[in-house]
Amino acid sequence: MTGTLSELELVLRLFMGFVLGALVGLERETHERPAGLRTFILVSVGSTLIMIVSISLRELFPGASAVDPGRIAAQVVTGIGFLGAGTIIHEGPFIRGLTTAAGLWVVAAIGLAVGAGFYLAGAATTALALLTLTVLARVERAYIRVKGHGLVTVVTSDEPGQLGRIGSALGERDIDIRDISLTPREPGLVQIELRVKAPSKPALEAAMQAILGLPGVRRAEYSG
Repeated sequence: MTGTLSELELVLRLFMGFVLGALVGLERETHERPAGLRTFILVSVGSTLIMIVSISLRELFPGASAVDPGRIAAQVVTGIGFLGAGTIIHEGPFIRGLTTAAGLWVVAAIGLAVGAGFYLAGAATTALALLTLTVLARVERAYIRVKGHGLVTVVTSDEPGQLGRIGSALGERDIDIRDISLTPREPGLVQIELRVKAPSKPALEAAMQAILGLPGVRRAEYSG
């Protein structure tokens, strides 16, 4: 027994925290984000255990006013803030990893909920998180295309500063960058996809010519 929590219930909560964290982490892993399957599982299971320990301490020491389950669990939020900051990458005009950082924060909250015994809330939040990361992502991309945005695809050598140079070529022509993803290709090459909004077609054509003129760029194209 752990306080008034049976060992079976304890294991069940930890296992559920594992499963729910894995579901969100798998989605991030398939998109090759900075934090993937294992990170999300560890955050979820760790948060679940912290909440279990917090509640159990209160039950083991009912007369101790200093034992506050909420105070211990609240430190998870602070800790996840530091962990999430590590997934955010700022390179030139780009900021990447915000969605992954938010995902870690949500998974920590899911773990806390499961650790407290709120299984339905944890499962529902997981479902909503997956809906946001998958279905709503596609809706967002479709909306962006309707609003006249497009996708710039660049295949270039994988070298320091190249992403910043591409961003400068776009920014100098008032082309806004809305999202970015990188996919490794053959050794030494990387494919960069940027969702952009250009003020005019000539500006976009000029940017494509500038990017093609950068050393190491193999291909640069735009699709609306």
